Amino acid sequence: MSDCYTAYQLYTVMAKKILVIEDDKDIRDTIVFILEDEKYEVTASGDSRILKSLNTLQPNLILMDNWLTEWKSDANGQQLSKELKSNPATSHIPIIIISAVNNIKEIAEAGLADSYLKKPFEMQDLIAIVKKYVK
Repeated sequence: MSDCYTAYQLYTVMAKKILVIEDDKDIRDTIVFILEDEKYEVTASGDSRILKSLNTLQPNLILMDNWLTEWKSDANGQQLSKELKSNPATSHIPIIIISAVNNIKEIAEAGLADSYLKKPFEMQDLIAIVKKYVK
């Protein structure tokens, strides 16, 4: 029994943390399901207010939708990414912007994001890009 407990402790220490910010519940739930199946520890939110908890969450990667409907201003995933990447306290966290827009590559580059994922995406594409940035 102690071997099982030790393996579980090792898993909880070694599990990589992914923060998913996606306002579409179906897409968010799908991403969470896929990543948890890959043994990642996932925290998901429908809005960006969760970014106020970054110190507590300490994610190894952020997957962020570019268009978050809860924003009442002009802020979007690109701007949030740029803010996070410009802050020395959070600049080390890889950010992947997800969106269905055609110019997602340019949006990700302007937001200083590490990469992007175009919607709709294949499950294996999501897994591959996460594995690329979370070693």
